[in-house]
Amino acid sequence: MDKFTGKVWVLGDDIDTDIIIPTEYLALKTIDDMKQYGFSPLRPELAGQIQKGDIIVAGRNFGCGSSREQAPEIIKALGIQCVIAKSFARIFFRNSINNGLLLIEQPDLYDDMKEGDTIDVVMNQHVDYNGKEYPIASLPENLMSIIQAGGLVKAMRKLNGLED
Repeated sequence: MDKFTGKVWVLGDDIDTDIIIPTEYLALKTIDDMKQYGFSPLRPELAGQIQKGDIIVAGRNFGCGSSREQAPEIIKALGIQCVIAKSFARIFFRNSINNGLLLIEQPDLYDDMKEGDTIDVVMNQHVDYNGKEYPIASLPENLMSIIQAGGLVKAMRKLNGLED
């Protein structure tokens, strides 16, 4: 996971967990059942257009609202490999790490992005877009190990010798 490339979907500021997965769909049995409704209040067609490996680039306060754990699970189930935003709601950030979804804070990329373009992410260094490098902070090693394992439960099982 040192470097990866993805097509970008651009979302705005204050994308809350009710936009990511509306409350009425939380009663469905599985995340796979729910994922088709991801982002439906904002863009009903979006969940069906996202492809595995795509990247979301958003503005400020991504993931605000309730602390529902299904929000990062839906994003991950849709195949999004990471979300890059100006800032994240604190609880959403930790729920995402715990579920193995990579989040990257970058204050300037959103202002320059065009939806459908492709970006390169060089982990813990920068994002490359249109010949420009946008610096990103390094995530601590313990958080990277959780993301690389696919989430906190998988990381702990691996750490305790319960999985390969």
